[in-house]
Parts: sequence; structure tokens; C-alpha cells
Amino acid sequence: MKLWRHHSFQKPLHQRLHLPFKPAPKLIQTVPQFSQDPHTTAILNLIDKGNFTPTSVSYSKLLSQCCTTKSLRPGLQIHAHITKSGLFDDPSIRNHLINLYSKCRSFGYARKLVDESSEPDLVSWSALISGYAQNGLGGGALMAFHEMHLLGVKCNEFTFSSVLKACSIVKDLRIGKQVHGVVVVSGFEGDVFVANTLVVMYAKCDEFLDSKRLFDEIPERNVVSWNALFSCYVQSDFCGEAVGLFYEMVLSGIKPNEFSLSSMVNACTGLRDSSRGKIIHGYLIKLGYDWDPFSANALVDMYAKVGDLADAISVFEKIKQPDIVSWNAVIAGCVLHEHHERALELLGQMKRSGICPNIFTLSSALKACAGMGLKELGRQLHSSLIKMDMESDLFVSVGLVDMYSKCDLLEDARMAFNLLLEKDLIAWNAIISGYSQNGEDMEALSLFVEMHKKGIGFNQTTLSTILKSTAGLQVVHVCRQVHALSVKSGFHPDIYVVNSLIDSYGKCSHVEDAVRIFEECPIGDLVSFTSMITAYAQYGQGEEALKLFLEMQDMELKPDRFVCSSLLNACANLSAYEQGKQLHVHILKYGFVLDIFAGNSLVNMYAKCGSIDDAGRAFSELTERGIVSWSAMIGGLAQHGHGRQALQLFNRMLKEGVSPNHITLVSVLGACNHAGLVTEAKLYFESMEELFGFKPMQEHYACMIDMLGRAGKINEAVELVNKMPFEANASVWGALLGAARIHKDVELGRHAAEMLLILEPEKSGTHVLLANIYASAGKWENVAEVRRLMRDSKVKKEPGMSWIEVKDKVYTFLVGDRSHYRSQEIYAKLDELSDLMDKAGYVPMVEIDLHDVEQSEKELLLYHHSEKLAVAFGLIATPPGAPIRVKKNLRVCVDCHTVFKYICKIVSREIIVRDINRFHHFKDGSCSCGDYW
Repeated sequence: MKLWRHHSFQKPLHQRLHLPFKPAPKLIQTVPQFSQDPHTTAILNLIDKGNFTPTSVSYSKLLSQCCTTKSLRPGLQIHAHITKSGLFDDPSIRNHLINLYSKCRSFGYARKLVDESSEPDLVSWSALISGYAQNGLGGGALMAFHEMHLLGVKCNEFTFSSVLKACSIVKDLRIGKQVHGVVVVSGFEGDVFVANTLVVMYAKCDEFLDSKRLFDEIPERNVVSWNALFSCYVQSDFCGEAVGLFYEMVLSGIKPNEFSLSSMVNACTGLRDSSRGKIIHGYLIKLGYDWDPFSANALVDMYAKVGDLADAISVFEKIKQPDIVSWNAVIAGCVLHEHHERALELLGQMKRSGICPNIFTLSSALKACAGMGLKELGRQLHSSLIKMDMESDLFVSVGLVDMYSKCDLLEDARMAFNLLLEKDLIAWNAIISGYSQNGEDMEALSLFVEMHKKGIGFNQTTLSTILKSTAGLQVVHVCRQVHALSVKSGFHPDIYVVNSLIDSYGKCSHVEDAVRIFEECPIGDLVSFTSMITAYAQYGQGEEALKLFLEMQDMELKPDRFVCSSLLNACANLSAYEQGKQLHVHILKYGFVLDIFAGNSLVNMYAKCGSIDDAGRAFSELTERGIVSWSAMIGGLAQHGHGRQALQLFNRMLKEGVSPNHITLVSVLGACNHAGLVTEAKLYFESMEELFGFKPMQEHYACMIDMLGRAGKINEAVELVNKMPFEANASVWGALLGAARIHKDVELGRHAAEMLLILEPEKSGTHVLLANIYASAGKWENVAEVRRLMRDSKVKKEPGMSWIEVKDKVYTFLVGDRSHYRSQEIYAKLDELSDLMDKAGYVPMVEIDLHDVEQSEKELLLYHHSEKLAVAFGLIATPPGAPIRVKKNLRVCVDCHTVFKYICKIVSREIIVRDINRFHHFKDGSCSCGDYW
């Protein structure tokens, strides 16, 4: 091979021959290996008893046997006998001793023998260099080679191979090239053994171009040459290239051996390619190498990591004597796929088989405990690690931090973290993640600040975790700072960081920023779409969420249960019943019907889309019912005016042993409110702490005050406000203002409005309700004053809006809206209905209109309310007899409520209106609310 032609080797040879090593220390102390060979021990006993007098040849054979079995203790005894017998000066015996000590990592003895030799020969140096290299001590090997080179001892192919292996270990390309030069000058460049190690050395030093060129110039490549190249490519994560080379080797007629196939299994693991992995598995069986322990272990690892755990366990069970690597591979595979119970069962089997777990086994076991929340077993494993003196290992310590965090033992997690002598980035990430996962978001942010001050640095995992905490705290200014940090550090294109930014901005109510990040992302994945759809759904932009879902389908991204849950919530907020039903079909299609998140969202969607019967069916089909499931159904029944049914379901929940939370009790009080069950509500409210263990919160007080106000018990409502153990919030004062409106109590209304204007000065609803109270009392000057206050404060009245879904599209209407393409038909329908209602006895309730205009104009304004327009459109755009479902953003007005009772009877159709408070089912001339809303 004319290696000097390569561009990498174009320095003159006299430069390459210079080997600038540091002087070698005389002794390198390492931990020796002790083993015992029965045959050698028996012969030593004979020598000790004087029954056998060995010759130099016998001693050489005994030392070779000790070297093969790495039996140091018998070797030391033989050394003593050799010294007594006077054979110590025999060069052959000395070289055998050097080789033995080197192989057993007793380099102190080996170096002493070399140093005491008057002229150590090539065999002595080769044995020492080989020992260093085989034990991973590349620096020691190179220093020994330097001494040998200075003494003028010439190398052979075995020495060169060991020296080049040492260069690979320390990844010193400069010295490797110099040794290559010596190889060329010495004439060993044609030796296949040396050529193979040169290929490996360049590859291990990341010079794959030179490595491949050298490989191509080997005149007679054997399977070892190919294996050397494969393993380097696989170890450097060039798995696809490694597989390509394997097929090239097979096509060239060279038969792979067990090492070739083992490397290919590892390559398939790196590629996560199970189909190709099975082909290699077939080769192993066909060529009879499936018994090989290295190949079997690689197969277990491959199947586990590509997601085929059943095959991983199947291969494992066929291994006759699984070693620690086999056990670790199958246990880690079970943990990877969250089969934690199976992993712990295998750990027990492993112990019973007599194999002691090592650091990797226990690390996997800690992950299994974390996954299952097994606190006590986690503590036992911690004790085992302390006994094995492994708890100080950084890898294990991080596992302990993670396990304690996931078992809700944050104090123990913090203690494990604090005991770390060296805290690297992974350790900091583990403790920050622990606090974040347990809802301790402020502490997570504090730790991040501390870590940043210490100059530890951060990665995408850190940023994603911190963004999760900013989302939990809803601190958008911190989110912006982390965003800036991600841009400055170059992590902003990372998909995990992008998804976390979308989620954080969305949960901080900054949907525009979330949209910008999403649109700037070149390749959106499922998580990106999920985060963006969730942000849209949570902040009232359901139509955008549904549009994004269509875009996601165009990209052939399969939705998961979280996307489906968010989309169902979007449909619920829009009252998009038909689209919600289509999503139900998707849930059935993708197998999420048993998922509790999707199931709860179905119950909620059907309830909020006005179909309480469908909600009941979805609830009954839930295989597992948590508190969210019960609360959704109870709340749904309450909103639809089925108060007594809601209370019956609540009692059933209690009988099944499910404890309510504060949201459930808000629904229960709401059910009593909508049904006018004052006595029952008082009973639940007053016994809340005694029966369920928590004191009433603002929401519970607001429900009670609203109900007392509606029932005409104004004094009791005011008294309850005064008795509250904390300052009343806007929901409480809003309930009192609503009660004042119902009962036209001007003074109470004025006081409640004043408190609300302090708490929520930007809300227009307060001004509108107060103006209604003044108008109902004929105080038009006060109405004008409220309007003037709104104008001066630049508060705009929230416009009444109504939505209706027709043929998978949601249509929006405003008061007097004429923008719809069928506007002419809509108003014609209203005129038609007006004539029919007049004949039936309908009289417009003009007294609720606050405009200071003529009565005829007031009638016209009333008749063009948004919900009336939506219902009229529903009548002309949907099939006869189909229910009409409308949603309104405000409370439905008294006149519209009356009109719908007339219309439903005239057209013989059910009209379902969802306003800000509840559902109204208009049927046969009456409403499900009993005119109590």
C-alpha cells in the first residue's frame, strides 16, 4: 500500500518519526486481578512438597497457563520458586512473567522486571505495551513505546498493533500519524493485522475518510478487517453506513462471523430498525451463531430498544446461562417501555439465579420504582447501593434524585442532590425537573437561577423544564426571558424547546406569541400541534383549533389522546355538536375510547353542546371514573336544569367511595341553584368541612349568594357576604349584583357595582347590569351617568354574540347582523315568525331595552338580537325536525327567552340555547329552566 499518497500523510518522514512523548513514570499502580486455576495450584503443591522439580520449559508453560486464566496469586508463587531455583536470568521466563503481570494489571511488577533487565528485548516491551493497551491504559502503552523507541528496539507487527490501539484509546491522532509513518518505514504497511489497527485508529480519531481509504487499500481484506470498520462506524453512530458496508462485505463473498453480526445488531439498534434487525437475527440463526452470548445480548438490547419487548424477552429466555449483561438488557428494556412490574419481577429472578445486580441493574430498578411510585422499595434499593458503596456514583445519585422526586419525596430528593460531591448538568436537571413535576414551580425557577449563577450551563432539557414551570406559574415575563436565553444560546430551533415555548406562551394567555413560535417552526410535530391546539381551545379560539386539526390531518400526523381531548374541549366551547361527534368517531377509530382523558372530554363536550343524553351515555361507557368524570357529569346535569338528577348522581359517587373536590361541590351547589333547591344547598354548604374536609372557597360562597338572591332572600345573601372569612372577590359581588337586578334593588346594586368596579374596572358587564337596574327603576339620568362613565373610562360594552353550527361550520351572529350570505332569508324568516307569534299572543318586552328611543325602534332592536338571528338561520339551514343548538356569550335576555318558547311550539322543534349561565331546552312552549335563570 502506498499510504504516503494520502493528503493526511504528506509531512516528510523525518517529521513523522519524531515521537514527542513525555517521560514515562516508572510504575503505574492499578488494581490487580486475582483468580485461581486448580491445575496450576495442584502442580504448585507438588513443587512445595518436593515431588516435582520443574525445568525452565515447565515454568514457562505454568506461567502461560496463569496468563490465560489471569491467575495472579499462583503466578507470584511461581515467581518465588523461579528465584529460588536460579532460573530468573532466563530471558524466556522473564518475558512470561512480564506478560503475566501486564495481563493481570500488576504493572508495578511488570515495569520492575523490564527495568531490572540489562537489555529488555522486543518480546518484553511488546508484552508490557500489549498489557497496557488491553487494559485500556493507552497513555501507559504510549510512554512504554517511547522508551522502547529511544532504546532503538525495532517493532514487529504485534507491537505496532498494540501501539496503534493505544492511540485509539487516547484518541491522539498526531501520535497515531507518527506511528503510521514508522510502520511505513519499517515495511509493515502490507501486514493485514497492522492495517486493520490503522483503520480502527483513524476511525476512532474521527478521521473516517482516511480510515476508509486505508481499508480500501488493504490487498486481502478478511472478516476481521471488515469487523474493525463496522464496529468503528457503529460506535460513532454511523449506523446506516455500517449496514451498507456489511452488505458490501457479503456481496464480496466474505462470510460474516458472530462479531460481524453482533455489530450489525447494534447498528439496527442505533437505527431503531426492527425489520432489518430481524434479518440479521435470521443470519445469526442460519450461520449457527445464535448461541453466541455477545450476539444474544445484542439482540435482547436491540428488540427492547426498537419497541419489540416480546421478542426481547423471547430471545432472553432462550439464553442458557444469561450473564449480567443479558439481565441488564432485558430489565432496562422493560423499564424503557414502562413495564415496571415485569422489570422488578426479573430483578427478583436474577437474584435467585445467583447473579448479583450491578450499578446498571439497580439504576433500572430505581426507574421502575419511580414509574410505579414504590417509595419503600426505592428506599431498600438505596440501602443496597450504600452497602455496595455505589451511592456516591453520579449516575446512581441522579437516579436516586429522580426516584425520590417521582415518589413525591422531595425532601429526600433534595438530600440526595445535596450529598453529591460534584453536581453536573444532569444532576441539576433531575432536581429541577423533580420540583417542576411536583408543582413546586417557584423552587424550580430558583434552582435554575442558582445553577445559572454557578456557571453550570444548561441544555434543551433544562429550558423545557423551566418553561413548564413558567406555564404553571403563568409568569409571561419569565417565559420571555427564557425565550431570549434559548435564542442567545442557540437552542431555540430545538423542537423540544419550541414545543415548550408554544405551551408556555399559550398557558400564559399570550396566544399570539404562541402562534408566532408555531409558525416560525420549520417542521411541526405532533407535540407542537397539540400545544397550539390546546392554547387555542383554552382561550376561546376553538375555530382556529379545529382549522389546525385539519392542517394536521393534511400532514398525515396521527392524533393522540391529548389532541383529541383538546379538540373536544374546543367543540365544547363552541357548542359544535356535529364536529364533536366526528371527533368521537376519531377516538373510536384510534382506540382512545378507553382513555380516561378522552372519555372525560367526551362527557364534557356532549354536556356543553346541549346533548345531556349523549353525555350520559359517554359517562356510562367509561371503564374508569375519576373525580373529573363525576364532576363533568354532575356539572352537565346541573347546567341542563336537572338539579335533582345531579344530586342523585353525587350521592351515588359518594357511595362508590369517590371523594369530591371543591369543583365537584361547586357543581353540586350549582345544581341546587338551577333547580331552586335552597334547603339542600344550605345543608351541603354548611356541612362541607365536616363531611368532605375542606372549607368553602370563594366559588362556593358565590353559588350560595347567587341562589339566595334568586330566591328573594336578599338579606340572607348580604349577611353571608358580611360573614365571609376573607375579602369577597368579583364572583361574589357579581352574584350580589345579579340578585339586585332580579329584585330591582337599586341601593344594593349600586354598592355591589362599586365593589366590582374597584376589582374589575375594565369589565363592561358591571356597567351594563347597573344600567339595567337603573332603567328598570326608571332612573334614566343614572343610566346616562353610567354610560358617560363607560365612555370616560374607555370601557366598551361586550357585544352580544351567538354561534350556531351547520354542516361542520360554525356561524357567528351579532345584534342586527346583515353580513351573512343568507341574511335576506334570515330576516324574512324572522318576519314570518313575528306574524305567527303576534297571533299567538306574544308582546315584545321593550322595558328591558335601555336605549332612549321610540317603542317601535325598541321592538326592532329587540327582534334583531344575535340569538334570534342564529335560531332563524338554524330554521332555514337545518333539516325539518332537527334540534337547533345555539350558544350565546352573555345571559339570554328575557324577551329572547319568551320568543323561543313561542317559536319552538310554532315550528315543532327543540331549541337548545347555551348562555353564560346554563342551558335552556325550549320544547312544546316551555323551557327546561322553568323560567328560573
